[in-house]
Amino acid sequence: MTQSSRNPQPFAPQISVPAIYMRGGTSKGIFFKRSDLPKSCQTAGKARDQFLLRVIGSPDPYGKQIDGLGNGSSSTSKTVILSKSDKPDHDVNYLFGQVNVSKPMIDWGGNCGNLTAAVGACAINMGLVDAKRITASFDDGKNGVKNSGICEVRIWQENISKTIIAHVPVYLDGNKKVQVQETGDFELDGVTFPAAEVKVEFIDPVDASSDMFPTGNLVDSFAVPEYPELGELQATFINAGIPTIFVNAEALGFTGTELQGDVNSNDKLLAKLETIRAYGGVAMGLFSDISEAQSSQHVPKLAWVAKPASYTASSGKALLADEIDLLVRAMSMGQLHHAMMGTAAVAIAAAATTQGTLVNQAAGGGELSEVRFGHPSGTLLVGGKTEQVNGRWQAKKVSMSRSARRIMVGEVFVPFGG
Repeated sequence: MTQSSRNPQPFAPQISVPAIYMRGGTSKGIFFKRSDLPKSCQTAGKARDQFLLRVIGSPDPYGKQIDGLGNGSSSTSKTVILSKSDKPDHDVNYLFGQVNVSKPMIDWGGNCGNLTAAVGACAINMGLVDAKRITASFDDGKNGVKNSGICEVRIWQENISKTIIAHVPVYLDGNKKVQVQETGDFELDGVTFPAAEVKVEFIDPVDASSDMFPTGNLVDSFAVPEYPELGELQATFINAGIPTIFVNAEALGFTGTELQGDVNSNDKLLAKLETIRAYGGVAMGLFSDISEAQSSQHVPKLAWVAKPASYTASSGKALLADEIDLLVRAMSMGQLHHAMMGTAAVAIAAAATTQGTLVNQAAGGGELSEVRFGHPSGTLLVGGKTEQVNGRWQAKKVSMSRSARRIMVGEVFVPFGG
């Protein structure tokens, strides 16, 4: 029945909430200051999830998120909540929510390494970083003031309880007002245009009380009963950045040079990869049963590695085998990622710099301090330092360079009555 003037239906008006739409690395997301959210959404719960789902436009059975700010992919279906940090020696608390495109679900179980690159800049622009911390960036060490500098924003990542440091370029404009430097000549494969470089350091990405390799082994094996032709799959299970299952590309019938069109258009292949991820999650101790993988699509990640080979990236750029150390492809929310998730890049760095893992072997083996890996959109250089402490492998620090910029600042309108 259509609404008529004789029998009007009372519909609550939309609410508006301040927000910043940003690109960070090869992802995009909606950034909120926690205190700007409706009271019912400032703490975890159903109201917060419903609000953020509606902002993004999920669940959308059409897979497009037309009625929201999402763009129909895991890389662009992301939300961030920032607040002034209550942790000693930290500037900002960062909470990340991965919104499912087609299901009414937000996964709060992990971080987004790509959007991490935007957190520092966004925190400065939101006024969440102490002015003294910012002005220190312009001290030339000789009682003088520089016109530009690097502000170290100390981030507390709430999802995984870890410290991240973002080195954000800043400058003084003509009115001596601090601005974040967003434009530049740093090129990041997977992003069309150059921008300012943001160096990101993940400090102690593995708990000192736990093992970076949850099974205690650098290489394990597990079976996938639904696909007996796979036999016993060798895998490196790692918990650094985000829990990740690394397998050899050859074992899956891949070459490691796959692009999105080779994988994401094949429903049977996607179902197979999801089943492998579920059994891998059980084998590494994340799930007690494969059914639990349905409610945890963000964690763990499934990735495959291979030795260097020449291929053409999705941009049409030709990449030569001697330009890279290894090939890596990774799944994100049931789809092959168009580039590489930042958190998975942390896992790659930690595994590649630990002798004996499948990732290290694909990169040629031996002692490595950094690797350049090929992904569907190009290459990425990552560095890491791992060591054994009391018999447990630990990643002391992992670093990479990304870029970030504001796309829009304003208010998002949401049909929300909570």
